[in-house]
Amino acid sequence: MEFSRTIERLKEFARRPGSGPRRTAPISDISAQTGPLTVVVIGASLAGLFAAAAVAGSGHHVIVVERDHLPDSADPRPGVPQGQQPHVFLLRGLRAAEKLLPGLRANLESRGAVPIATTRFAWLGEQGWAPVHSSEFEIISLTRPLFEQVVRQRVFALAGVEVRDDTRVKGLRRNSSPGSPAWHVEISTGVEISADLVIDASGRSSRMPIWLAALGISAPELSEVDAHTGYATRMYERGPSLGVLSGIVLHGTPEHPTGGLVLPVENDRWLVLGVGFGELRPPRDILGFEAFLRRLRDPGVADFAARSTPCSDVLVHRQTGNRHHHYEKLRDWPDGLLVIGDAFVAFNPVYAQGITVAACEALVLLEALADSRRPVSARRLMRRFASVAGLPWEIAVSFDLRQPSTTGEQTLVQKLTSAWTRELWRLGIHGNARAIRVLNTLYHLLGTPAELFHPVLIWAAIHARLRGYGPGTTRPSDLAALAEAPENPNQR
Repeated sequence: MEFSRTIERLKEFARRPGSGPRRTAPISDISAQTGPLTVVVIGASLAGLFAAAAVAGSGHHVIVVERDHLPDSADPRPGVPQGQQPHVFLLRGLRAAEKLLPGLRANLESRGAVPIATTRFAWLGEQGWAPVHSSEFEIISLTRPLFEQVVRQRVFALAGVEVRDDTRVKGLRRNSSPGSPAWHVEISTGVEISADLVIDASGRSSRMPIWLAALGISAPELSEVDAHTGYATRMYERGPSLGVLSGIVLHGTPEHPTGGLVLPVENDRWLVLGVGFGELRPPRDILGFEAFLRRLRDPGVADFAARSTPCSDVLVHRQTGNRHHHYEKLRDWPDGLLVIGDAFVAFNPVYAQGITVAACEALVLLEALADSRRPVSARRLMRRFASVAGLPWEIAVSFDLRQPSTTGEQTLVQKLTSAWTRELWRLGIHGNARAIRVLNTLYHLLGTPAELFHPVLIWAAIHARLRGYGPGTTRPSDLAALAEAPENPNQR
């Protein structure tokens, strides 16, 4: 009876009107839109590139300002410290990027991006092994520097796009002259760029709070949840066959706060990652990294690494906290100013949400700028960006708040939703295909929380509680075959 009441409370929350996007009355307009705007985008990472594609795609002129030197090749750069870590590009994000830059997926695959089905991962979750089945939810896998290079080439070839790299933005100044561009952007060369619209896409290192304070604008509320997650990654080549498997995922849990990943990338290479929370974060040295992999709760990742040839050092990354600057709540938010991507809402990268959210925010921007019938309100747009980030934020912080290394605890709704999600995973690993599909849909940000509470799933959970769950999914046989392959004698 208590189980049924819990489900009803969760269903009621998922239907609650206030949980969806909110429509607000326009506060002010970016411009009268009598002609093309001049837009400055701060930052040429993926969020900035997607924003520039949206601006150019709606017929406006865009100047991309980037503090790093932008290479012609697919090389990592200082402004993207997580650039050499594995990235899983969620299906919704790929679809959004394809709308911004039609043909992008074909461009990426022509450069070596590997099509993979996330339903064919050997995935060890909290309740056990997920079933390996048909090739649904196919995405592509490649390194972040190659992804950025291809997107950069596409965006910079668009009409109306101007690029200024090796250039730092020092500050923003409003223009009080009527009929003139709303902003002056001060850059490191000592000159200013006049702009009708400024978009901050400079990531976690954004100086927007400092710039707002200099403009006399109140500081926004900051929400932060940090599970103190740490990653260590090494590149390998000549890896052994995984059979039908796309890769390996060992998910960290509160009971087992370490995990690992094996992911194919371009040029027949593989990224092998170790992840841990708090004091269990993996080390940078090679011997320590290999020992960390051997201590994981399944030997699959360590077996793969031992049978492959390493071709890089071990690289670590620890800037992983979830951070939301609530700019959308500021009543004195200035017109002609937007914040997008990690500069607005940053996620723990383990959930692979940041690039997808940035692409979806850029689609919102494209829609707003392309509609000449309706003036653009910066405050309205910030609220719409917050709506885009709302579900991914809840997913990320809900999982991270369960980790012992996190300060804070879940709300009652988060606890109930987490419990129900774990119940669905339990159903899935015991053969309920619908439960797995719904969870995969939500993981790729293609669904809504309400889909978790379909009556068929609720009845399946009640039935399993009364009659038993049946046999669970066993460890994929291809992992057993992997363990039997000879080890690489030239590991280091």
